[in-house]
Amino acid sequence: MMQVVGKSKVGRIRSGRRQTGFTLVEMAIVLVVIGLILGAVMIGKDVQRNAEYVKVKQKFIDQWVVGYNTYDQRTGVVVGDNQTSPRLMVDGANFTSGAAQISGGDMSTVTPPGAICHGSAGPGMTRTMEAATGYDLRDLMQKAGVTMPPGRAEGSEDRYVYLDANGNPQEIQVCFQWDKPNDPAGVGNVMVITGLTPDLARYLDQSIDGKADARHGRFREQGIADNNSANAEWTLNDTAKYVKTGATNGTYADENQVATLVAIYKMNQ
Repeated sequence: MMQVVGKSKVGRIRSGRRQTGFTLVEMAIVLVVIGLILGAVMIGKDVQRNAEYVKVKQKFIDQWVVGYNTYDQRTGVVVGDNQTSPRLMVDGANFTSGAAQISGGDMSTVTPPGAICHGSAGPGMTRTMEAATGYDLRDLMQKAGVTMPPGRAEGSEDRYVYLDANGNPQEIQVCFQWDKPNDPAGVGNVMVITGLTPDLARYLDQSIDGKADARHGRFREQGIADNNSANAEWTLNDTAKYVKTGATNGTYADENQVATLVAIYKMNQ
């Protein structure tokens, strides 16, 4: 016997077979949300990097400036100078060149003393470390009772590790030295900072001098002469990859370590 299905029941059966796929409007909303998430991730990386730069300056570079000044206040001389016969220069106790020039007032032709570092001179520095026993940066600071910034770890207070734009670790190192009057990067007692990516160097330059250039102010690139008519750009940017000292920096791939620069930061004392 054939069973007759009513119209109302057929309608219910058809309604149960409706398609459940996304509409164009729903797909568009999903794509917009994905785009916002990706944009937020990219912005977040920049924010994180800027926060790290601020930390490098405030917790490491600025604290070494404080440590240098504190040493001068407690001992009456700058780092490495002779307390009984000061020459007002970093590592002045080991300055043996230029007695005649000092008497005549001309210091432009003397041979500067070595740099005061801890362990070894920083990579890319043009000055070698003072080899005399007892003129290690960390030892001098400890003998004067100066608190150094935490740095990388205990025993490595002169170093700081951070990530470059490609996520590779980079190490900053600080040393101090005296530059003679005709030195390209300026004159006087300076802090030498090695291991700076170009992006970080420009940030520090902008923060310290109010303008990101390599040739003017207290913060400059090593070996770049102060010249108002010259291009003031830093010699490298973050598209250059790291190579051994003396080799030519090439264009990097996304996984390469970013090239680094050496900067000179002029001290007040």
